Formats: sequence, C-alpha cells, structure tokens
Amino acid sequence: MHLKLPKVISDLLAAQKNYDSEAYADCFSETALVIDEEKEYKGQKAIKNWIEDANQQFKTRMKPTKYSGTDSKAILTAVVSGDFDGSPVALDYHMETKDSKITRLEIILSNE
Repeated sequence: MHLKLPKVISDLLAAQKNYDSEAYADCFSETALVIDEEKEYKGQKAIKNWIEDANQQFKTRMKPTKYSGTDSKAILTAVVSGDFDGSPVALDYHMETKDSKITRLEIILSNE
C-alpha cells in the first residue's frame, strides 16, 4: 500500500528508517513540541536527543498504514516495532505543520 504523504512526513519517515536523528530533527520547526509517553520535548535539539535515545534503546521501525490530513494538521497511523514490550504496536502521530515543518507532534496509541 502506498500512502500519499506530504514531503515533510516522507522525510521524517526516511530519517527514522535510516536512524538519522539529525535529519529527523530537521523536519521540525525551531520551537516544535513533541509529546511522547506523557513527556514533552521542546525545540530541535531536545527532539534530536529524544529520537536518538529512542532509536538506540528500542531500534524502532515504522510501517505507515493510514494517513489523513489537511494543510496544517495530519494523523499518520503506523505500526511500530522494535525492542520494547508490546511490540509491535499501532500508534497515531498527530502532527501540526507550518511552512513545511512540523510544529507539534503527539504520539498516542491507535484504536486501529
């Protein structure tokens, strides 16, 4: 299945696939906010550190299964697998974008 994704989301998925935390953080605005497991990461540097730690710890792989969005808001559902309890799990990535950058990302369990 091929999903039609905005460039910034495709770039984010490619960065994740390559475990490239630098490229991953570049998909976000300077002041972006990420909320994951009830923790907040604000700004590109914090986001880079968060994804780097997550990649090293869990070796996360994402398989996008569903996408819906407008110009500024989107939900990407992906099956995420890796070295963690409950793997694989379906997660919803709630994103807000502006000027081709992600300004907010909240990751929550999917009801898929």
